[in-house]
Amino acid sequence: MRISSKEKYSITIRPLLWLQRRHFGKVLNPALLWGRKPPLFWLVASFFGYLDRRSSPLSPVMRSLVCVRVSQLNDCAFCVDANGMKLAERCDSEDKIKALANWQHSELFDAQEQAVLRYVEAMTITGQRVTETMLAELKQWYSEDTIVELTALVSFQNLSAKFNTALDVPEQGFCSLPIQPDTVATKAPSVSKEEN
Repeated sequence: MRISSKEKYSITIRPLLWLQRRHFGKVLNPALLWGRKPPLFWLVASFFGYLDRRSSPLSPVMRSLVCVRVSQLNDCAFCVDANGMKLAERCDSEDKIKALANWQHSELFDAQEQAVLRYVEAMTITGQRVTETMLAELKQWYSEDTIVELTALVSFQNLSAKFNTALDVPEQGFCSLPIQPDTVATKAPSVSKEEN
């Protein structure tokens, strides 16, 4: 990482670090950076906690598809790793997970997932824009309130991925599936053939 971790963290964030260690077996690398600024850490953790809550109007699989795709587009090694692990826990199709980087050329994604992934890419890829047609497609499945929440999730994941990429946060070996594209591309990304 480009910024070192601290030797001692504020007592206000130690419970979050303890919970991560308990859940994942180790503290997540980004937490060591966000933890340098406790108010920011709490805001980020609370924001994502709300977006990934059980009562979210977006299904757990859809939330994970969104997070992994944004992570792939931002070439965030940590995000692909951590979000890929969660997607693997939530999705019963390993083939779908492996095809996500090249979803446009796969028959494994239904119309709803395709509409969401088009929206994700329009929000994430520099130079692309969300269109009225994209919003009309989303309204076939989601209320306007849910579209706002989807937009917040895509925005949050972009913030997280860009933060981690800028500070060179490495993966931590959570996901063993080959879901990181060889290179980030805006039109037809390819799926890595290498096993992690």
